[in-house]
Amino acid sequence: MHDESRRIEERVQRLHDQRIKAAIYAATVPFEVEAWQAPGEPVPFEEAAAASYAPFAMGTPWGPPWGTTWFRLRGQVPEEWAGRRVEAVIDLGFVGDWPGNQAEALVHLTDGTPLKAVNPLNQYVAIANPATGGETVEYLVEAASNPDILADNFSKTTPLGDILTAGDKPLYTFRGADIAILDEEVWHLDLDVQVLRELMLELGEHDPRRHEIAHALDRAMDLLDLDDVSGSAAAVREALKPVLSKPAHASAHTVSGVGHAHIDSAWLWPIRETKRKTSRTFSNVTSLADEYDDFIFACSQAQQYEWVRDNYPKVWARIQESVKNGQWAPVGGMWVESDGNLPGGEAVARQFIHGKRFFIEHFGIETKGVWLPDSFGYNAAYPQIAKLAGNEWFLTQKISWNQTNRFPHHTFWWEGIDGTRIFTHFPPVDTYNARFSGEEMSRAVRNYQEKGGASRSLAPFGWGDGGGGPTREIMERARRLADLEGSAKVVVEHPDEFFAKAREEYPDAPVWVGELYLELHRATYTSQARTKQGNRRSEHLLREAELWATTAALHAPGYTYPYEKLDRLWKTVLLHQFHDILPGSSIAWVHREAEAEYARVARELQALTAEALTALGAGGTRVFNTSPYDRAEVVRTADGAPVYVEVPASGSAPLADAEPPQPVTVSGRVLDNGLVRVEVAEDGTLSSVRDLRANREVLADQGNLLRLHTDLPNYWDAWDIDKHYKNRYTDLLDASSVTVVEQDPLVGAIRVERDFGKGSRITQTITVRAGSPRIDIETDIDWHETEKILKAAFPVDIRAPHSSAEIQFGHIQRPTHTNTSWEAARFEVSGHRWVHIGEPGYGVAVINDSTYGHDVSRTVREDGGTTTTVRLSLVRAPRIPDPEADQGRHRFTYALLPGATIEDAVAEGYALNLPLRVADAAGAPEPVVSTEGDGVTVEAVKLADDASGDVVVRLYESRGGRARGVLRTGFPLAGAQITDLLERPLEEAPVDGDGAVPVELRPFQILTLRLRRG
Repeated sequence: MHDESRRIEERVQRLHDQRIKAAIYAATVPFEVEAWQAPGEPVPFEEAAAASYAPFAMGTPWGPPWGTTWFRLRGQVPEEWAGRRVEAVIDLGFVGDWPGNQAEALVHLTDGTPLKAVNPLNQYVAIANPATGGETVEYLVEAASNPDILADNFSKTTPLGDILTAGDKPLYTFRGADIAILDEEVWHLDLDVQVLRELMLELGEHDPRRHEIAHALDRAMDLLDLDDVSGSAAAVREALKPVLSKPAHASAHTVSGVGHAHIDSAWLWPIRETKRKTSRTFSNVTSLADEYDDFIFACSQAQQYEWVRDNYPKVWARIQESVKNGQWAPVGGMWVESDGNLPGGEAVARQFIHGKRFFIEHFGIETKGVWLPDSFGYNAAYPQIAKLAGNEWFLTQKISWNQTNRFPHHTFWWEGIDGTRIFTHFPPVDTYNARFSGEEMSRAVRNYQEKGGASRSLAPFGWGDGGGGPTREIMERARRLADLEGSAKVVVEHPDEFFAKAREEYPDAPVWVGELYLELHRATYTSQARTKQGNRRSEHLLREAELWATTAALHAPGYTYPYEKLDRLWKTVLLHQFHDILPGSSIAWVHREAEAEYARVARELQALTAEALTALGAGGTRVFNTSPYDRAEVVRTADGAPVYVEVPASGSAPLADAEPPQPVTVSGRVLDNGLVRVEVAEDGTLSSVRDLRANREVLADQGNLLRLHTDLPNYWDAWDIDKHYKNRYTDLLDASSVTVVEQDPLVGAIRVERDFGKGSRITQTITVRAGSPRIDIETDIDWHETEKILKAAFPVDIRAPHSSAEIQFGHIQRPTHTNTSWEAARFEVSGHRWVHIGEPGYGVAVINDSTYGHDVSRTVREDGGTTTTVRLSLVRAPRIPDPEADQGRHRFTYALLPGATIEDAVAEGYALNLPLRVADAAGAPEPVVSTEGDGVTVEAVKLADDASGDVVVRLYESRGGRARGVLRTGFPLAGAQITDLLERPLEEAPVDGDGAVPVELRPFQILTLRLRRG
């Protein structure tokens, strides 16, 4: 037989693309269209319905950036269409190849009922099936003219990312709004041909099945009447039945499909637009559920459900009905799909607490798994946090984006820093927006790395980010692929079912230990520094407000614990931990609003804390310590005078002078407090840091060396820092002034000022205080660079085999060598409040109050010694998607802590981030709780969420070793329970004869105690 593959493939493609698709709608009549441009922000339906509309012609430009245009469509179904399936088909003028991230609309009945969205790949709204003929149709369409920020494929900056700079030029041209007959036979033929053609092209050239399909398609196309596609469609479909009905191989891979619509809670659009995107997509999903009984849709992010509940009650009611019918599956159990590295430990716990409670309260469903397909890597505390929240499985996708190393598993047990394991899956289809194309099905089988051990994988399907979610076309593809020779088999099912089957099939899956590090998007630890600082400060202000509100509730008569306010403020902070807000990868509008929200949150939390402290009684001045560690340090009074004080952990003390170990002396550019001696060079760097306790020099070279690197990644500007950034840099060594600015027995400080680059200025105050070896570097930057990153380096005379960086409820060790490609790929990593390096007997920590990105490297000097260098990433200047990212003023502090153990780093990390608070208060209640035992660290103190009055305390082991101690209360204790994160009892906790709770913790174990008051 002669090879006619090319002729057949080209023939099938042309007939499909040009004739079959063109015949899907058999006849059309246009709507009469009128329009009204809403002024400013979106308006409610009632306001739009009452507006004055003007005639609108097809082909007319519409839609200023971020605008809303309401269209009134009126029409009538022709009498002769009776018995046919009739739909409205609306083309807003969609552009590019993005299924979302551009124009989209929600179609309403005239009474305000939302029907369905219109999206680039989902343009229809059902009118009647079958039609009676003569029906009058009238819709009000809320159309959003959101700009396509990615129109130039991230190659150009754009002002469209903020309504303040976007202008008002119309973005789209309305192409059509018609009443149309859906020719169902042609529509099914279109899908038959698509599925077979795509399968054929994925099969090997020597695979008999490929040629069988090709010749079947060729013969079927002979039956297609080009002058009457509709009339011949049935015959063509009949000819294709034999090749469509051949069953899959018995050993074929099984793909568990679940509907999905990944909707970023903000990204290339503001939060206000996400609220509308969710309503549009969820309208589509509930509409599709009515058409397909076998359809199941998985949806995470409780915040998005709440938006729909509050703003679109009719859509909310449809969601509730779909959940009852088993077609809608709440998953994930988090408030939002947060970033996987940057939120603090307590914040990650609250993501689950608030998310899971929402689903339990509104649907009676407790979600079983973590659903985080798109976050940029995952911290190694997740397995324990997830399990303590009642989760059984974990799903992610993004690790497939690794630049260097291919992750070795798709189904595995993930083991966290404490030893907890959670069953984890990583879909080999390599997308969370699947459509069951032939290429995707082939990829899922080809990629799957568990072959021979397991035979199934998951595929979330549907268009995200405003694309409208799953479509009927995708469902039809799934039906055709359910049992088709040459392809993997597709079954649409709940993710819980998939995970149960996968775990039963593969209980001895391999184990991955430690963080899931994404070898990409490393700049998300640094971009949009003010957003990150707002998050860090908010987390600590929340801790502070809860502790002192609990103290006041226990000891101040008449004080009422602010449950509702704290709940609302937590949810605001949790929302902004979304994986495109906190990482700094959103448009300017998003980050502008985030900064304003963080400022509001700070004001409210400061007020709540002040109210609680005032309730404890006036008439004296006290110092309050929110940290879980005792403090002896310098604090400033209201008039700025320094005072050395000693304050117990989570407690208070009078503002009274204590005796510091030794005063601070300042001589020239040398600061000395008897613990450390710091010499500042003429160029403003640290020329020497001598640990006087250990009698050793800490630095191997210039300390606090500021280095300005050129920073232009290959593609994702705000997301990525590529390794070549290291090759081009300028050291900032020209100090305009080095000046002693404070010389007091308690405080010595030297200020260094520098001008550099494109008008940027940095002022740093190097401070040494009595009684502390910590050297603070308070930093004020007026930043005007572009495509640069600024780092601060501390080259330390230590041979450290690894660095330790704080993460959620513990820390992680990373090698300082680059023996393998895995270590070499970690050239930029994340950490929270501290990074520690050490050799036996001596260590040094670098502490910070708002930065996350850093790198650690080591070199061997000519004298044989080893220099281990910690470099903090301070600020970047990407231009896409926000061309003004990070421009302007930044204020933050980082510090060098010589002679530090891990426990010292933990304590000073808390101290820097939780400064002592001086307040007018006479009351001196005992701390709500106190602990004895090294490594037993209190993370949160609050009243129980059920308003019972019980006190909830969350502890963890912070050193990485076993801990044994006791917890004592500052109130009569009637009993204690160990609970899960949702404060549900797991077991009774022992209480000893002294009314204390004995505590035993394994390394990095998290323990939540519910304490009943006597």
